[in-house]
Amino acid sequence: MEQGKIEAIQTYEVVQFKNNEFSESNQMISEEMPLTIYLNGKETTTMLCSPVDQKYLIIGFLISEGMVQRLEDIKEVVIQEDDGLVHVEADIVERESTEGYLRRCLTTCCGRGRAGFYFANDHKTTKHIDSKARFIAADILKSTATLLHEASATHSKTYGVHSGAIVENGELISYSEDIGRHNIFDKLYGKCLEQNMELEDKMLVFSGRISSEILIKVSKMGIPCVVAKSVPTTLALGMAKELGITIVGRMRCDSFCVYTHPERIVLNKHKS
Repeated sequence: MEQGKIEAIQTYEVVQFKNNEFSESNQMISEEMPLTIYLNGKETTTMLCSPVDQKYLIIGFLISEGMVQRLEDIKEVVIQEDDGLVHVEADIVERESTEGYLRRCLTTCCGRGRAGFYFANDHKTTKHIDSKARFIAADILKSTATLLHEASATHSKTYGVHSGAIVENGELISYSEDIGRHNIFDKLYGKCLEQNMELEDKMLVFSGRISSEILIKVSKMGIPCVVAKSVPTTLALGMAKELGITIVGRMRCDSFCVYTHPERIVLNKHKS
């Protein structure tokens, strides 16, 4: 995987306070842009994102939200970057999913009667993960270190983006970054769909924390294990237990915590 290629930054003049004095300085800032999606001519939603990998963002978003069922159903994606517009033509569009996007839908989770899914589309498109995959502890440390310290050229310059990657045997095989943490997962999903990548034996590493919304994204992708720099939320943990997803978090250079389905994390592939 090529590293350090993605950048969406501008230089901005600031006044910096350092060593007990003020001075003028030029700092690199992460770019942000609105992107309005028109699906078969109908305005669907407006997203805020980094202006890179927009095609994958759109593909991953439409399919993960159930608005379009398959990659083959998307016939054309035209991006007018200067205007912040995207025109998508698709053969089969799920009208109910399109109209139900962001409509709240509370369901019970984990048999405890508490609120689980926030939105109607999430309730319909999440998947239970029944994967026998095993992930080596040393590979988790290695891949997370690569993501956080080597892969993101933009973050190292601006400290203004999140990053994420699909991992196989400790190696980052697909990478994405964005100002919006949710967008990373849609971009990665779009890339995986275009490459026809099987995900039931892959791991996803992420620079942020796992909230319930992020956990739902992982479920829709069909990934059995997600690794995050920070700790997960309680609602994410409840969903992960119910949906069969392993959450690894609180990453340090030589340690981490496994919060759910720990049987997938092993010392080596031959001994659990």
